[in-house]
Amino acid sequence: MPRGGRKGQHRQSRRTGTFDPEDAKRVRHTRIGVWDFYEEKQPILGWNIPGTSTLEHYLEVTRSLPYVWRMMQDISNIRNCWMLIILYITVELTQSLIPAASLWYSGQLLTIVQTAIDTRTVDQDFLVRISAGRMGCAVLGRLLGHVKTSISYPLSNRLKQHYTVHLLYARARLDLPTFEDPAVQRQLEEASQSSRGGVAWDTFSMVVSAVSTAIHITSEVSMLVAVLRDQPDSTLLATICLSQSLLDWFSKNNSIDRGQGVWAATTRNEDYIKMQGLKRVVSLPEHRKEFVAGNLAEYCTSLFREAAQRVGDQAGDFWEVRREWKNRRRLSFASIIKEPWKELPQIVFTLRAVRYPASIPVSLASLNLIQHTASSFGWTVYRFIDQFGSIADQLATVRKLYDIVNIPNRIPDGTVPFPEDAQKAKAGIDVEFRNVSFRYPDSEIWALRNVSFKLIPGQLGVIVGANGSGKSTVLKLIMRLYDVEEGEILIDGRDIRTLKLGDLRQSVSVLFQDYTHFPLSIRDNIALGNPSHAANDDQVRLAARLGGAEEFIERLPEGFDTYLERPVTDYYSALPEGTKTIFGKPVDYGGIRGVASLQSNTGHNLSGGQMQRLAVARTFMRSIVSEDSTVGLLLFDEPSASLDPTAEHDLFTRLRQLRGSKTMLFSSHRFGNLTRHADLILYMNDSAIEETGTHSELLARDGGYARIWKLQAQAFI
Repeated sequence: MPRGGRKGQHRQSRRTGTFDPEDAKRVRHTRIGVWDFYEEKQPILGWNIPGTSTLEHYLEVTRSLPYVWRMMQDISNIRNCWMLIILYITVELTQSLIPAASLWYSGQLLTIVQTAIDTRTVDQDFLVRISAGRMGCAVLGRLLGHVKTSISYPLSNRLKQHYTVHLLYARARLDLPTFEDPAVQRQLEEASQSSRGGVAWDTFSMVVSAVSTAIHITSEVSMLVAVLRDQPDSTLLATICLSQSLLDWFSKNNSIDRGQGVWAATTRNEDYIKMQGLKRVVSLPEHRKEFVAGNLAEYCTSLFREAAQRVGDQAGDFWEVRREWKNRRRLSFASIIKEPWKELPQIVFTLRAVRYPASIPVSLASLNLIQHTASSFGWTVYRFIDQFGSIADQLATVRKLYDIVNIPNRIPDGTVPFPEDAQKAKAGIDVEFRNVSFRYPDSEIWALRNVSFKLIPGQLGVIVGANGSGKSTVLKLIMRLYDVEEGEILIDGRDIRTLKLGDLRQSVSVLFQDYTHFPLSIRDNIALGNPSHAANDDQVRLAARLGGAEEFIERLPEGFDTYLERPVTDYYSALPEGTKTIFGKPVDYGGIRGVASLQSNTGHNLSGGQMQRLAVARTFMRSIVSEDSTVGLLLFDEPSASLDPTAEHDLFTRLRQLRGSKTMLFSSHRFGNLTRHADLILYMNDSAIEETGTHSELLARDGGYARIWKLQAQAFI
């Protein structure tokens, strides 16, 4: 399928409706090498002018104008932006008039030549002034270009910084099911796609450039008419030269892209697909361990060679193959006629010189002036048409930039503040499931089916069962990452859907099995356990100590300032072989001679148990260390999955000692230290609760819990 991000290759279609590659009436199919290329058939009057394929494309402009006005209002509130904007526009518009001024001076030089022929005299002062003016235009153009570049960087940087915050907020506000929706991800991606300067800068500079180009065209044509009005055959020469530019433009436009509209491409060639897969197997680092251990080098090379022989010269990257296909289609009527057409100005000039030999100098100067202006004019017109089509696309991007902050979340916020009594909440929160059933989005399989249980304030509950039985889903529903499909969840006797989401999540601390570590320092990772309050170093160290992480953190070279994953990559060129370290990382020349490599930028490699201790420390930061914490419910999803038995015992002991009267709910597939002390055990199997009770009650029942308990106990006998 077509790739994104190839600027200049194609534009994203803004059209509504559908595109069906199998619809032969509306879609043309072309075989390009191993690729099947499908493109929407253009109407008979559908000229291939960029941005003019359909009227609907231009309606995007009118729909986007209110958003552009909103963008201008936002820009006006950015510090010191308006002065730079006015200066940038002034420079851009002044630049657009320089070609016309240069053309006027060239016309005056023609007048001097004509006067010299007629009177055999030259006004030297006038010649000096005109020459100085002509050169001054060139110098002024260069200076204005430098000023424009100098203004562009701070202006684009301020606009980009402002809208970076906007995009960050648009993503941050989305709940889990909304964020996971592929359609939402596409919408976010489309709103974020832009050049290095960002959407606001692209829009501003594109509109100003289009206005500047229009002024450039108008002023240059007007000046050309005024300069050549009295020159012999100038109208004919200008018409021929300008028509050359139009022929050149048509030949390029008609041969370059039939795919500017809606199109798609795919390949069904099994050998080519296998070749690309083998390339990944050989090239990607994540496959290298098994590739080397499995002794796959000769086998994969043989498979690739055989597939390549069967595909032959039909194989190739889509963009490469498509470019070659377009090159073969460049021959057209316009491309054929434009070559002899280029000779017409010289023929007209020759005929003129034969008839009027005395006017040769002026005619020759006029011819050069016209040809130079026509060439510049043709390119400028083409750029203007292309810009006009791009503006429609760009303004649609502005609309999408603002629309993303209005994407509705799937989980509606409640209206009831929680808790009514913060001190009471610290003493424990009541949790009750009533006949809860739930399926994950786009899944037909029940993750939970008719689940009911109740934890009273201060109780220790443990959910046990095999992987995939629904343990983690219970915790996610308590955090309201998803809403139940059937039944209800009560928190302190209230329907969880009525509570304010921010209040609920501030009162609950959770450690998920698939916990994450942020690309920040260890100190910041732990401090984020309590994001609503500033954490000091003493609190961070205490949380690390309680989580069992302080000892190994102190052994790291940078201690709590260590980055688990450094979010910025180091760049370097070829290094002298005497270089031993750079940026504190050792330089390795042990691979290819003359090529240096640095130690990975991803931070220090910690074990799974150490990473889990950091996650537990972050949870302690939220629930226990912070003095003003309102947390009354602690949720732990497989908190000891990566811990050794000693660390697991120490963790559970600390949790029981430090939790006070808070309600605590664990999910685990391990039985032992935790379940012995549980007030309530929920044994789950196949998305449902099969048994409930204490450890001794479930052993006496001799059911599923007792069977797994005995299986695990036998390993230590």
